[in-house]
Amino acid sequence: MFGLSRLGFLVTLAGVSCSLGFAVPTPSNITSTTPALSPEMFKRAVSSPYVFTAFTSASESNLYVYTSNDGTNFSLRKGPAYTPPTGLIRDPSVILHTDGRYYIAYTTDWTGTNFAIASSSDMLTWSLVATIPTSSSVITPVNTWAPEFFKDPRTGQLNIVVSLSTGSYGPFLPYVFTARDSSLRSWSGPAVMSGISNSGLGYIDTFPVFYNNQYHIFTKAESNGKKHIEHAVASSLTGPYSFAQTGDFAGWGQAEGGCITVLPNGKFRLYADGYSSGKYIYSDSSDLYNWSAYQTLPGLSGVVRHGTVLRQ
Repeated sequence: MFGLSRLGFLVTLAGVSCSLGFAVPTPSNITSTTPALSPEMFKRAVSSPYVFTAFTSASESNLYVYTSNDGTNFSLRKGPAYTPPTGLIRDPSVILHTDGRYYIAYTTDWTGTNFAIASSSDMLTWSLVATIPTSSSVITPVNTWAPEFFKDPRTGQLNIVVSLSTGSYGPFLPYVFTARDSSLRSWSGPAVMSGISNSGLGYIDTFPVFYNNQYHIFTKAESNGKKHIEHAVASSLTGPYSFAQTGDFAGWGQAEGGCITVLPNGKFRLYADGYSSGKYIYSDSSDLYNWSAYQTLPGLSGVVRHGTVLRQ
């Protein structure tokens, strides 16, 4: 049996950032987390089933967009595709929204109290939508990193998960912002994702996945001596989370910026930035717990840095 799904984990499995952008056949135990598109919006400007947005090792001020038919072999659609009016464009998370446009959320600087959102009808020409403040009565962050789109299948709300620190470059915790309306210009929050320790340097680059009626997150332990992507599970998006797999449990080595999408065969694929090795890697799983030995992404390994893959 097949259902309509988007990993919004965000998958965006995030609105999935590795995401499913609109109705595609996926296993029925994966819930769609992509905003539902109206029938008139089904005709996309980009026909390829996979879209990858990233920055590169050569520039953290420019967006690069790649497309693929199989989730393995990517070709450049445009790069640079967008240079923001100010600041950087790191860690771009992408969705196909209900208005038929593509949106990215991205890190604007190494330090600061905001992230930004830009939009495009064709992934070739982009414009700034809004700069979203992250300072509140809950936290005044020193660093605001890696905003990741995620549509909660239980509430229908579109969220962004952001890594915020209370000190210089840590400790970090993931926080959830929720869109107040479909314009994506106004967001409530932040609400902390509980159950995650902020000891040492905490956790960054948190990517949620809703699967088998549970929220799974893949998040990088940032503390020195760790630097691995770990796996935690909860019954609600904001937790409390319990870690199911820690350390280098999947053999990915030191890696960050993990994102997950779904392959045509129904398996999950995690992509990650092996920043210390200079590799961009991928690994496959049928259940989010048992993963294949990683492989390097052909053509883009050593070129791209932290981004997300949208299955549309």
